[in-house]
Amino acid sequence: MAAQEAPQAPPSGPAGFTPCAGESWRAPWEMYAALRDSRPLHHAADGDYWVLSRYADVLAAARDTARFSSAGGLTFVYGERERLGITDAAPMVMLDPPEHTDFRRLITRGYTPRRVTAIEPDVRAFVRARLDRIAGLRGGCDIVAELFKPLPSFVVGRYLGVPEADRSRFDGWTQAIVEANALGDPLTATEAVGGLFGYFAELVERRRAEPADDTVSDLVRLLPPGDDTALLRILGFAFTMVAGGNDTTTGLLGGAAELLAADPGQRRTLLDTPARLPAAVEELLRLTSPVQCLARTVTADTTLHGRTVPAGRKVLLLYGAANRDPRAFGPDADRLDITRDGPQHLAFTHGPHHCLGAAAARLVARIALEELLARFPDFAVDAAGGTFAGGHYVRRYASLPFDTGRT
Repeated sequence: MAAQEAPQAPPSGPAGFTPCAGESWRAPWEMYAALRDSRPLHHAADGDYWVLSRYADVLAAARDTARFSSAGGLTFVYGERERLGITDAAPMVMLDPPEHTDFRRLITRGYTPRRVTAIEPDVRAFVRARLDRIAGLRGGCDIVAELFKPLPSFVVGRYLGVPEADRSRFDGWTQAIVEANALGDPLTATEAVGGLFGYFAELVERRRAEPADDTVSDLVRLLPPGDDTALLRILGFAFTMVAGGNDTTTGLLGGAAELLAADPGQRRTLLDTPARLPAAVEELLRLTSPVQCLARTVTADTTLHGRTVPAGRKVLLLYGAANRDPRAFGPDADRLDITRDGPQHLAFTHGPHHCLGAAAARLVARIALEELLARFPDFAVDAAGGTFAGGHYVRRYASLPFDTGRT
């Protein structure tokens, strides 16, 4: 990547980067703007990694998997795969092409927009049942606990083929792993990880004898039996879906509820013209950016903005900053505009590692918001009274007080 402007001045002044977690997720926007404006390639001395914050730079890095590798892990911590004990059979998200391409090709069939629509009736029924429960509560509720957290777990379990009778155990494991993953070390939830792996090892054998219409069955059909690496790949994929497919959707829904509650005009537009909802989901994805950042490792010395990142160093792709970059989205990039016509957001990243579950996340968000607006058009949330989850990579409400708006 070649520099296109004068060399960047050494760090000085107020701009800098501090990883967010918990309460500091409430408003990282000023920090992001300062980075974009004065330190588009920033070196974080504490941890010895680098940060990219402008849309064009993050997009280019996401596309260039040869130079910006995922094989070293997705956090800004070095030795991630060794620390997690996954050097022999890394999950798909820690593979580079062509190995990543080959494995992704095996499972893409189940995640196309057309295939995803098959889950719509079940998702809608789940959301309606939860809203019925919320309608019966007095004094408001925590919308995260009642809907935004259990909904993604339901969808992930359905994709993986978890039978209804096993959902209670699965949801318990999911909660423990998601909480540990938020803190950057999902394997510390040892009991949940052991239970999940043991369960899916049994489910793999069950699906060999009794295949069903789910992702585990797809992988069992495509990967050779008796191959320990194949089994590890299936277990790794199931774990990745649990760890990465839950809190991200929770983050989108919580952030979307906050934004719509705070902007009656935009909400009224959706109530008057529901056909705008798919476009609104894209704008909400841009502004919420549930995955605020992930890291890559440069495979060669890389010069950008007059500074050089040495080979082997981590680079944090700051999607949350890139998605609010006025250079890409205009001077009102921080404002919700469901009619916005701009470039593709990076909430699902870009290139070979574009989120496999993007179509499912879009469908879940569309249905949840559609049903929520229809049932409680005047809902309110207490953003100031909400709390944010820990962890440096996913921004999500851990709790969000909700009022139906009915008198």
